[in-house]
Formats: sequence, structure tokens, C-alpha cells
Amino acid sequence: MSENMTAVQYITHHLTNWQWGQGFWSLHVDTLLVSWVLGAVFLAGFYWAARRMSEHTPGPFQNGIEAIIDFVNGQVKDIYQGKSEWVAPLALTLFVWIFLMNLMDLLPVDLLPKIASWFGISHLKVVPTTDLNLTLGLSIGVFLLTLFYNVKNKKIGLIKEIFCAPFGPWFFPFNILLRLVDELAKPISLGLRLFGNLYSGELIFILIALLPWWSQWPLGWVWAVFHILVIVLQAFIFMMLTLIYIGQAHEAH
Repeated sequence: MSENMTAVQYITHHLTNWQWGQGFWSLHVDTLLVSWVLGAVFLAGFYWAARRMSEHTPGPFQNGIEAIIDFVNGQVKDIYQGKSEWVAPLALTLFVWIFLMNLMDLLPVDLLPKIASWFGISHLKVVPTTDLNLTLGLSIGVFLLTLFYNVKNKKIGLIKEIFCAPFGPWFFPFNILLRLVDELAKPISLGLRLFGNLYSGELIFILIALLPWWSQWPLGWVWAVFHILVIVLQAFIFMMLTLIYIGQAHEAH
């Protein structure tokens, strides 16, 4: 695909979304499509494992699913001290779904865009987590859940916490300002961290694809092996921070 493009055009092409509409309300079709498909794969895979679960002769797939569930449950028990049946499934969903979206970064950068071009689709970004709209969307969802649990669990105590912590009631303007900064920083940092790590990783793969063919494969393999750690780690960090934020909503100051 790079034969008829300059390096700048090639990079810009791979970092441009397939859009529907114009302006602020335009939709990134590729982000929505790939994330939905991967979400369906996640649900279908876990449903298939649950339907064929065997206590006596578990297969490799069932063992892998159970290992993931046990791992996530262990993290929830260590961090989250509240009582909610939704927190563990939420943590599991975030971890596996984000991992699958990150995993798309290991596909050859020209593979799916080339296939899409056969159907007249000029642009296709196949890594949803390199789209700031998606990562901030996830983080804002977590932020709204945190607000919900804060109000549900603390009630009047939340007002006291906002006005009185950490400097006492006489310094309530500073307390409110610090609380506002703290609350807004959570979704912004959560979304930007995931986006920044995956966007930079994708950019490096694109730059490697511009190199001569004899250097692409060895450098690509080296970066892919390192990037596997980033893929897993970023999904884990997003899940852990979500648990911490929701856990804080159950704690009195």
C-alpha cells in the first residue's frame, strides 16, 4: 500500500478513521464495528465455555477462561471491600474486552486496510483503543459509575466529604476545588493513558512498515514481543484503576 504514497501520506492514511458524517457528531465506523465484533467474540467465547463446562475433563479453553476469572476475582477481593454483584463482572468485561481490542495491534498494519480497500473502504483503523473517543468513552463510563456509588453509599456524608476534606470546613472553597480537580483527573488520565500507550505502539508498527523489507520482519517481531506486555498491562491497569475508584466510593474519609 505504501508504493504509491509518501511516508507522510502512508502514516496519515493509517491513522485516519473510517468516518460517517462530518464535524463533532461524526461517527468512527471502524472503531464501533471492530469493538462491537470483539465484544461479541468475548461474549460468545465465555458463553461457549460455560455451556460446555466440565468438572472432570476440562479442556484447555475452559482452563484458560477459569484462570482469567479466578485472576480477576482475586483482584476484586483484594481491592474492593463493598458489596455489589456487578463489580466483578464489570472488571472481567473491561479486562478481557480491552485486551482483545489491544490485541488487534499485533495484526500486520496493512492486512485489514488492504482487505477493506477491495470493498471501497478507503480508511480503516483496526485498533479501537487508538481512538481517543473510545478510551475516553470507557473512562467516562467508569466515572459515572463512581459518582453513582458515591451518592448511593455515602448520601449526606458525601456532601460533608466534599466540603470538609481534607482541610476542614473553614477552608471549604479549597476543599471543593481540590475535589473537583481530583474527580475530573480520574477519567481524563484513565482514558489518555490507554490511548497514549496503544497509539504510540501502533505508530511504531507503521514506521517499521516503512522500512526496507529485509528489516521489517526482525524489527516487527521484536517490537511485537515487547508490545504483548503493553497490551496485557494496559488492560490490567484500566481494570485495577476502575476497581480502586469504585472502591473509594465505598470508603468514608
